[in-house]
This record gives sequence, structure tokens and C-alpha cells, in this order.
Amino acid sequence: MSTFGRLLSSIKGPEDIKNMTFRQLDDLCAEIRRELIGTVSHNGGHLASNLGVVELSVALHKVFCSPHDQIVWDVGHQCYTHKLLTGRYQEFFSLRQENGLSGFCRPEESEHDSFVSGHSSTSISAAFGLAKAKELMGDDSYTIAVIGDGALTGGLAYEAINNAGRSKSKLIVILNDNKMSISRNVGSIARHLAGIRSKPAYFRLKSRVEKAILKLPKAGVKIENGIIKMKAGLKNVLYGNTIFENMGFAYVGPVDGHNLRVLCDVLESSKEIHRPVLLHVCTVKGKGYIFAEENPKAFHGTSGFNIGTGNTEHADYSFSKRFGTSLCTMARTDTRICAITAAMASGVGLNEFAHQYRNRFFDVGIAEQHAITFASGLAKNGLLPAFAVYSTFLQRGYDQIIHDAALQNLKIVLAIDRAGLVGEDGETHQGVFDASFLHTIPNITILAPSSYDELDSMLKDAFYHYKGVVALRYPRGEQGFIPQDYHSQKQSYTFYGDPDAPNLIVTFGRLFSEACLARDILNKNGKAVCILKLNVVKPMDPSVFDKVKNFSSVFFYEEGMQEGGIGQSFGFQLYQVGFKGKFSLHALPDQFIPQSTVASALTHFGLDAQAMAASVLQGEKTVE
Repeated sequence: MSTFGRLLSSIKGPEDIKNMTFRQLDDLCAEIRRELIGTVSHNGGHLASNLGVVELSVALHKVFCSPHDQIVWDVGHQCYTHKLLTGRYQEFFSLRQENGLSGFCRPEESEHDSFVSGHSSTSISAAFGLAKAKELMGDDSYTIAVIGDGALTGGLAYEAINNAGRSKSKLIVILNDNKMSISRNVGSIARHLAGIRSKPAYFRLKSRVEKAILKLPKAGVKIENGIIKMKAGLKNVLYGNTIFENMGFAYVGPVDGHNLRVLCDVLESSKEIHRPVLLHVCTVKGKGYIFAEENPKAFHGTSGFNIGTGNTEHADYSFSKRFGTSLCTMARTDTRICAITAAMASGVGLNEFAHQYRNRFFDVGIAEQHAITFASGLAKNGLLPAFAVYSTFLQRGYDQIIHDAALQNLKIVLAIDRAGLVGEDGETHQGVFDASFLHTIPNITILAPSSYDELDSMLKDAFYHYKGVVALRYPRGEQGFIPQDYHSQKQSYTFYGDPDAPNLIVTFGRLFSEACLARDILNKNGKAVCILKLNVVKPMDPSVFDKVKNFSSVFFYEEGMQEGGIGQSFGFQLYQVGFKGKFSLHALPDQFIPQSTVASALTHFGLDAQAMAASVLQGEKTVE
């Protein structure tokens, strides 16, 4: 009978690994990798990054005492092993499922999750805040931030390092260096870390010195500090200071992130350094699963896959891929067109553009603020930049959109991928805010294609027809249902269906597909309905309201927030022109939207075809 999994199943909390031998811990790491691969193959999720931090996660929980010692995981998508070690093994099968475990850290899920995480480069700021609060309250426990080398391309990380380096807080920052974020890391920081990793003369001598020091009996504080200074002096002669030491941190490393014994020794030593520490740990993204090791980008965030072959189940085509193809076609005839990504070239469909137009492709790292201002600079001097970004990450550049782009009325295209509900990644990744926060900004045009053909047409208009900032927002995944008798028109809005019907459904983007299906349901029930599809969400053509006011009932459906959303603005303007009928707004409530499939969320919030048809029928009864 196989005993594989017996160690993992016996762990009810991190205290259960404290007395395990290193041989047992090695076996535990193997069990964890098997569990990660099996669960993610069914549920989808972030695999490569989690496989890379198995030993690091185990070492952290062996050396430190969570939740008293607090661990902050940057982005949090690499916290799966942490979840398994903190009493959630029995629930792990529900990872990223509706009402199941989150794929990120959630304090409401466990006291061991010290801080919500979903976006990059936040961990050091949060951890320093936690550590400083402990210091002021007389708590002598440790706070640990685990941040990837990709996240170090985000400016917030350096704001935090600069601030924390002057403190005396018990803060340990672990730099998980796997040479990757989502796309391969770029820029000066990546080169700096590569330089640190490539100084064999220093590290060979450093290793010999450390082994000698470990054999010494416990020394007093003065001798211990003298040893630290000696090591620092040695390093300065052979290498020179790192950027982290120049900012006030004690730098330790690089360390093999897959050697448990070394990791535990170095973590114990780091606890004795009486100032903030940056521990540089080198790991392999995808460690232990050959397909993930060979192609970490594909297994960074993946849908379900076949364990034996590594083949994923994702759709062959999507709005993201169509955007990339269309942009390449346009760039072929217009050398002014440029593409920008914030470390997500594959996710936003720009791999082919990067290959074909290398000089006009810019991966700025995980730096959305910089991306927008950089695009504004390109536009100021005559280029036509498109910044392709997930809706959830566009939030990070809000000030730059206002101050650096819209205020100067510069022509940049915001290609907003994953606009609307995104599914299993949950609250931190839902793209439900962009329409609300963009439509209040002057000098912005918002376009909402419902099909691939419309995306092509609107992208062209974004560059050549509209002035200023143009936001082109499209959903995750494939094109939905489009009726055969519907034909895209280059107008700001389109009516589809019976123009003499008493009821009008108004919507935009992906929900147009649901509205068309709802129309079919209503027609089968003998109820006529017309659909108004908004192609230009902002600014709305004033002529549309004179046409809409003739309907008895107007039902607005929006895959975005009800508070401050497009529907509220539409309803206000409709009544301004004297509408006497009934206006009904169906959008997302004033809450963060939890993880589930997109289809389930649309049903739950009354935005699918069945719910649309039901609300129209109920509205008719109310009017009667």
C-alpha cells in the first residue's frame, strides 16, 4: 500500500513540521509538489511559481512561528504550499472554485494569511507597516516579505525599501529570484540581479568563510558584529555593494532556494542581524514538473491540463489573440504604431508583435504607472502607442491616465484586456471598475466591441478616428454568440430587433451576446423586444436618448459596478430628455466579486440571458 501523501495529510498547522527531520521534509516537499500538480491540473491556477517555492515555504514555517511571525506573500499567487502547511490540506481540492479556497492570500480564510495580496510589488510596504506596528507595540516577533524578482520592477517596492532601510524593525525581505515574472524579466534590475548571481570568485570564498564561521562557538554581540563587518568588507573588495545595501538593508545571498538545510541555516542567521535583511534566494520556476520547467510562461497561470502531456485546455482563440493579430496588421503599414506591456506579453496577445516589430515593442516590467506616462511621452513626439493591460492592473495607473495622458489630450490607446468578470482569480482580478473610473475623466473615448470583427474596426478607429486617450475594452476568452442577421456598423450605437417593441434592452461589450439570447427567449414567449448596443460607451451620442425615450420600459445591463457606472449615467441623461417610462438598472452590487466561473457569476448577478428575459417579463407585469 502506498504511503505517498501521509506526511502532508498529517499536517494540521505549521507546528507539525517543527520536529521533522530534513529527510522527512524532503519527502514532504515531494508530496507537496504532487498535490500542487494534481490540483492545478484540474482547477487551473498558478503552477510554475508555486512549484518554485516549495522548499522556501517549508523552510519559512520550520524556522518561524506563524501567525505570530507574519509572512506577506507578494502577489500571493505563490502561496499554495503555504496554504497546505497551515491547515488547509483537506480543503485544497476546492482551490479557486466557487466557495472554495482562494488562489491568493485571504486573512478571512486563515490567520496565517497576514495580508490580502493579488497585485504585484506591495509586500515590502505592507510588511514594513506590520513590522513597525509591532515595534511600537513592543512585539518582538518577525515580519517576512516574500517578493519575486519580477515584482522588483515595480516602483512601490523601492519606495518601501528606501523607507524601511532606515528602520530597526525586525523585517526580513526574501527575494525569490527565478529570473521570471510572467514574461521574462527585463531592465536594469534584472541585469543587476544577474550580475550578483555571476560573481563566482566572491561566492566561493564567501561559502568557505561561512562554513568556518558556523563551526565557531556562539560569540558575543561584538564578535558577531565584527564577523558581519569582515564579510561585508570582503564582499566590497571582490564585488562592491548591492543596491539593497546602499538603501540600508543587510544583504545575504544568493542562496540555493531548493536546499532546505541551507535555507533554514540562513533564515536562522538572518534573525540575528539587528536591522532589515534582504535574503536573496535563487529558485527554479516550475521545479519538479518538466513541462513547467521548460515552459514556465505557459504554466504561470494555466487552465486545466493533462499531467502526462502538459497540454492545456485553454481556448485556441480569444479577444487577446485577435487584438495582437490586428495590431500586427496595422503596424505593418504604419511605422508609428508601438506596443507596450507591463510584463504580460503573452497574456495580452503581444508575443507576435514582439517578434515582428522588436524595435517598437516595449516591455516595461511590472510598472503600469510608468507604462502610461512612457506611452504619453511616445505620443507627444508623434508615435501611436497602444498599452495592452488587464483591467485589474490598469487601476494602478489611474493618476497617470488623468495627469499625464488625458490632461494633455494625448493619443494613446489603452487596450483593456479582461474587462468585466474574469472568474476564478476572484476579487483582486475582476475587471469591473475600469468603465466606472474612466468615464468620469475628460478627453477619453471608451469603445466596447462585442465581436472579433468589431475589435478590428474599433482598434483602427482608436488610432485614426478619435482624438485623445481611447480605451478599447474587451473581455477574457472567446467571442460570444452573435446572431447571423446582426451586422456590425461603424456607429456609436446600434439598434437590433423590433424597433416598435415596448421594451428595450441596453447593454455593451460581452453582454450583447446574452441580450441576443434573451431576445430569442422572449420571442418564443411571444414578447417583442429591441436591443440597443452601445459601441461608444463614452461619450454617448446625444441623439440616442431622443430615440430611447419613446420606449415604455428600458432595461440596462452592465458587467460593471452599479455605483458610478455607465448605467447610472445613461439613466440620468435619459430622464434629462423627458423620459416618462420605467428605467431598470442591472449591474454589479457595491461589493467585491468573489471567485467563480464567469458563467456562474453572470447568473448569480442576474446578467445572463435567462435573467434578462425574466426581468423583462417581470417588468411587463409590474407595468400592467
